Amino acid sequence: MEQRVSISVSEGVADVRLVRADKMNALDMAMFEALVAATERLRGEKGVRAVVLSGEGRAFCAGLDMGRFAAMKDSGGAGIPGGQERDLTVRTHGMANFAQQAVWGWRQLPMPVIAAIQGVAFGGGFQLALGADMRFLTPDARMSIMEIKWGLVPDMAGTPILAGLVRDDILRELTYTGRIFSAQEALSYGLATRICGDPRAAAFEVAREIAGKSPDAIRAAKRMINKLYADPAPALLAESVEQQKLIGSPNQAEAVSANIDKRAPRFTDV
Repeated sequence: MEQRVSISVSEGVADVRLVRADKMNALDMAMFEALVAATERLRGEKGVRAVVLSGEGRAFCAGLDMGRFAAMKDSGGAGIPGGQERDLTVRTHGMANFAQQAVWGWRQLPMPVIAAIQGVAFGGGFQLALGADMRFLTPDARMSIMEIKWGLVPDMAGTPILAGLVRDDILRELTYTGRIFSAQEALSYGLATRICGDPRAAAFEVAREIAGKSPDAIRAAKRMINKLYADPAPALLAESVEQQKLIGSPNQAEAVSANIDKRAPRFTDV
């Protein structure tokens, strides 16, 4: 896990860092496994009262590793974690499958999680940020629901979380277009909690404040707030069903090939 995600704990605050800076903390299988392992470890650490989640280097998380898309071009769904070799609809972690748990696991933690975001949070990296209770962004940070670029849909628990954060039409526009939006737009949409020059420092300040409160009350508050949302199980399953249909399909393969080849896609009408 340490090759992808590091964890240190001080004064009740867990400092969780994605440590793949040379790849902009992109999501490969080792990163997925490390993220799930990190949530499992933190869930059992009684002394942790708040978590700060961040990425080393110039980006929070650039999304799925480009090498996985190259593999997808060559071998279909085998290029995506949970592709042809895995049934995405199988629930491996309660309501979630393995890839979803890399995001949903942060929502399930009993203590609050604050994501400190610099650079980009694209695709799966954006969904990872959504797993946090709060998101602090640098002024020049950029985000995108980028899956449509690759002929896919967001399938890492993003949709049920987004449904509780943004208006329906904003959710649809960002999902259908995959456009990159600014930190200021994220704030106006309800996707950013704060914009600050040093989001990591600000996140630790808030995390330490939370850690100074009654841990019983904080955990009760998170449980209570989580229950305000509708049952996410059908949405999590729907993500998996739709993604499984898309992975390796002709138009999805064409989207990947066109992006890698830097040409206009030639899609076939349904």
